[in-house]
Amino acid sequence: MANNLMRFNPFGDMSPWKNLEEMFKDFRLAPSWGAVEGEPRIKMDVTETDKAYIVKADIPGVNKEDIKVTVEGNQVSISVEVKKEQEEKMDGNVIRSERYFGRQYRSFSLGQDVDDSTAEAKYNNGVLELTLPKKAGKASKQLSVS
Repeated sequence: MANNLMRFNPFGDMSPWKNLEEMFKDFRLAPSWGAVEGEPRIKMDVTETDKAYIVKADIPGVNKEDIKVTVEGNQVSISVEVKKEQEEKMDGNVIRSERYFGRQYRSFSLGQDVDDSTAEAKYNNGVLELTLPKKAGKASKQLSVS
């Protein structure tokens, strides 16, 4: 007696595309996506000492008045208003104009609360440097199990 079982995929024949790559091959805007310069992101380094956290964030081309830093407990938020305009002219005619306006935002949590009364923020040559002293924490107590 022969076994004539077949595997059935109810959705297999319904989709005209076998995979996503094939689907986007037909989408005409896909090749230009790579050519569009995206909005820059805030890149940063965070280091820790016994007494403080040091944050260095790259935020080039902005005014220090457009940078906002908020500290709440161990939560740090950096937001910046970005305005960039670039224009190329040839013989007095604009041949290309690229600009964007918007807000960049970065938020992160630290391992310990920050003493916001002594925290400092400096902006120099496109780098925001935050010195965030650690708040004196409560000593941990180990409980004995009875």
